[in-house]
Amino acid sequence: MEKMKVLAEWSYEKSSIYRGYNGKALKVNVGERSCTEVPITEEIKQKFTGGRGFGLKLLWDSVRDNTKWNDPENEIVISGGPLCGITQYPGMGKFYAVFISPLSEQTYDSNSGGHFGPLLKFAGWDALEIQGKSEKDVVVFIDGDEQKVTFFESPFEDVNAYSVTETLHEYFADAEDQKHTISVVSAGKGAETSFWGCLNTSFWDFRRKAPRLKQAGRGGGGTILRDKKIAAVVVKNSNFSKASEGIADLDILKKVGIKLHKEIFKYDDKQERMRTVGTVHLNEVMNDYHLLPVMNYRFGQHKETDKIHSKVYKTYFTQGLPDGCWYGCTLSCAHAVDDVELKTGPCKGQIVIVDGPEYETAAGLGSNIGVFDPTWTIEANYYADHYGLDTISLGTGIAFVCECFERGYLDKDITNGLDLHFGSKEDIMELIHRMGEGKDKFALQVGLGVRRMKKIFSEEYGAPLEIMQDFGMEGQGVEVSEYVSKESIAQWGGFFLTLKGPQHDEAWLIFMDRVNKQLPTFQDKAEALHYFPLFRTWFSLVGGCKLPWNDIEPADNKTSNSPQEAAKVPEHVQNYVDLFNGVTGQNITKEDIIHQSERVYNFQHLFQIRLGKGTREFHTIPYRAMGPVFPDEWEARTEYYDEELRKAGFEPEGMAMEEKVRKLRESRIAQWEELVDAVYKRRGWDKRGVTTLEKLREIGMDMPELVELVKKVARPEDRFE
Repeated sequence: MEKMKVLAEWSYEKSSIYRGYNGKALKVNVGERSCTEVPITEEIKQKFTGGRGFGLKLLWDSVRDNTKWNDPENEIVISGGPLCGITQYPGMGKFYAVFISPLSEQTYDSNSGGHFGPLLKFAGWDALEIQGKSEKDVVVFIDGDEQKVTFFESPFEDVNAYSVTETLHEYFADAEDQKHTISVVSAGKGAETSFWGCLNTSFWDFRRKAPRLKQAGRGGGGTILRDKKIAAVVVKNSNFSKASEGIADLDILKKVGIKLHKEIFKYDDKQERMRTVGTVHLNEVMNDYHLLPVMNYRFGQHKETDKIHSKVYKTYFTQGLPDGCWYGCTLSCAHAVDDVELKTGPCKGQIVIVDGPEYETAAGLGSNIGVFDPTWTIEANYYADHYGLDTISLGTGIAFVCECFERGYLDKDITNGLDLHFGSKEDIMELIHRMGEGKDKFALQVGLGVRRMKKIFSEEYGAPLEIMQDFGMEGQGVEVSEYVSKESIAQWGGFFLTLKGPQHDEAWLIFMDRVNKQLPTFQDKAEALHYFPLFRTWFSLVGGCKLPWNDIEPADNKTSNSPQEAAKVPEHVQNYVDLFNGVTGQNITKEDIIHQSERVYNFQHLFQIRLGKGTREFHTIPYRAMGPVFPDEWEARTEYYDEELRKAGFEPEGMAMEEKVRKLRESRIAQWEELVDAVYKRRGWDKRGVTTLEKLREIGMDMPELVELVKKVARPEDRFE
């Protein structure tokens, strides 16, 4: 590549990392091509901890109450956290991207592995704020070695992720053996033409001698990146000793790290097999329990699931290579398929490396669209990354399209010749390419997401809106993650009483609730929907991956704890307490983890309310997430649903199928309302879902701006007795 044209430069003085923090954030305005140093004060650290917390605080200070996703002041804020970058304990390379989402039109946070979060921190910054809009494509380069930020005019005609990432690793590395000092955030052409744009973030694979991609996939962050005309953001830092700089007690980190490494080596093959197959071990587990999404969540099981069993994927994943996405992660779940010859699209005939697929992609671009062909899903995974498309929204969105097509709401005239029945592999792949190219009207409509598709299909094509509301699997404008939630009342809340929409990173309670029956009452479910979202939030504050928490367990976890406590994996919770104290020099407890998260959780909730969202009327749930919409769903599990009807107080014998479906629906909608009340009350919110002033004072978040907001929107009649 020819030398890129410099548009602007800004120099800075790198601080030393002390107790997990640099004490400052970098604010970049790509429209003005300017940079500003923003202080991260002790008060901000105490109230927001790091990562997602910093992102939300910085975003709050930069936007207006009516800011839209494509306004210049909307930001992408990237931040790791105080534990981000440490190498002594597995899974500490995450960053969290915070922004106002094009899908939900409220705040969203999305996480990614790779090397960008740690290298940004080593380059001197606790967070990166990206604001403004450029008139032409730019590359932003943060050089931690030279302590300089440079704006370059982008040389790329093709902004798709792999070509951009490979080129920039080559361009900015001082030598071949220095390519690991670079990390690139990019998106792709599909992020320009849809609301499903993901942020691709890279790490250099020494064995494969190529960059690999991880994704902050959800919410449309890549769409915002391309709307700002950013081809890539690059960070460089060659001093990896920064990983241990300023740590209060390195011995504690080594001690708990060695303990977990031993557990992984000893038990992983007997537990989740993350090192050999990663998260696709869930394919068969979910199928066994009727939880695998099949054909737009109509069913939870399919006779062809053996074709996508993890033992099949294992034959495609290259074994024997260390696939961790940050140094020190011996869980090594980030698998790849080598030497894939692409059969379709603009890269047809090329031999490529494909990252994944992970479970969500294998299900979303597999069973949920009626495809049980791993080679097809692997290619679809590659092109989703190439175009910068979130695979979860892509899979759930296409599943909705397929059901509309099969029900006759769409036809080939509307789809421009595509036959989009479930399992129509060639035509579905062509739809993905058309979305990536952005030249086809129907493909552009699909890329707006399920919520907007429902409106368009109704208004333009005469499809029945009320029926589509039942099976259009989205909440708050965001597509549902790849699990069937029909039979777990707690998981209804785990998906649809969330801050940002139905994403599995907030609460996954299906096994506790449905399989192990540990949450019999609504109060039990509410307690779980208090604790687990808050504990999972903590990973987003410190820069950690949650997989080492509960995808590997001590051998005696289930025998030495009650079932409810075992679900928390208390020994590993203590590990995180020790890690945080070892890095920061603080003296937090297990309870303090929840308190740290509760502060940020309620701040984000009130942020949604500030933006005109977040209250009860926005916590809607499609009925298919609660029960069978059509008779064929009931007939697939007649015995089960008949028994559920009996539990609801109705005798199914002699009852017509339509009546069965209607009676169960009435019962489950009533259960939903009861669940919402129980969860809101436990969280310290009122009946409408507004955090109370008492709760703000209790958690130390009675900041003037939050108090003023609550006083403005809260109503006396909404208070619980």
